[in-house]
Amino acid sequence: MLRHVIAPLRHFSQISNEILRHPRLSSDAVRILTWQLSLPPGAEESLSRTATRAGIGKGAFNRAKAQLKGEGFVHEWRQQGLRGLWSTVQLVSSVPLTAEEALAVRNGRPTAAVRDECPTAACPAAGEPKGRAAGRHPEKTPVGNTSTPPPPAVPAPESDCEARELIAGITALDPRLAVPRGMVPQLVALASEWLVLGHTADDVRGRVRRGLPGRERTIHRPGGLLRYLLSEPEAVTPPVAPPPASPPPRLTAMRECAGPHHVQPMLFAPEGDEELCAMCREASPLGESAAVAATARGAAAVRAGLSGQRTAARH
Repeated sequence: MLRHVIAPLRHFSQISNEILRHPRLSSDAVRILTWQLSLPPGAEESLSRTATRAGIGKGAFNRAKAQLKGEGFVHEWRQQGLRGLWSTVQLVSSVPLTAEEALAVRNGRPTAAVRDECPTAACPAAGEPKGRAAGRHPEKTPVGNTSTPPPPAVPAPESDCEARELIAGITALDPRLAVPRGMVPQLVALASEWLVLGHTADDVRGRVRRGLPGRERTIHRPGGLLRYLLSEPEAVTPPVAPPPASPPPRLTAMRECAGPHHVQPMLFAPEGDEELCAMCREASPLGESAAVAATARGAAAVRAGLSGQRTAARH
């Protein structure tokens, strides 16, 4: 016979071999007993509940319970409470106990078998059992208002306030938009999303105005229409500034004339480093003599032409 056993590191219970190899306990009885001993402290699971979870039928459970009670691993007492209600107290032990020992364990007085199993003086706890304090009436009547105070008011964001005012005055945009009161919070949340993304109240009204049907048509569900129009808001696209106007390539090579003879600025194409246009250069002292000479030559030519015309008329 080969065996491969790995000791568990967690989620395990210490069960004695006397229980696992007990000759007079059936497999169902051992299953119920080990299940009960593996429950955490304070668990109030009954034997019948354990049998149900373990998949043990009613008949098999009754036989297993009788075996456990006969061997001293299970003890039961019927007791009546303060209000006359009867209840069953069950005691499950990892060692066989007599009726007197089980009664001592129930009343908080450890027996020799229990002291051998748990040598500390505090196991089980000493003292008489007491009734539960829950459910009793208070000894003194409380004074004042004992109701639960309302939660502190949290100021709503500015966008929510503006959105609430926007939805409240939506009928001014169109009297057909009489929204049911139950849909106001939902529409306020949708309008607030538009405002958070950077839209203004006028942008929201414009969106609603563009989606309204003609004046001759009746809006049967104004709340649903507003919910459709305000759903999926788009982010505001910032305006793109136009690029600065660049002067034409032809004007980049021109220069403004610095002469005093122009009423408005005069641009000219310089041939070198000159700062005066051609007219101002001619009007300069050097340019004036040249202009006078040219004028004289022109006047002489005109006079010569006129004298020649007279001579030809005489002949």
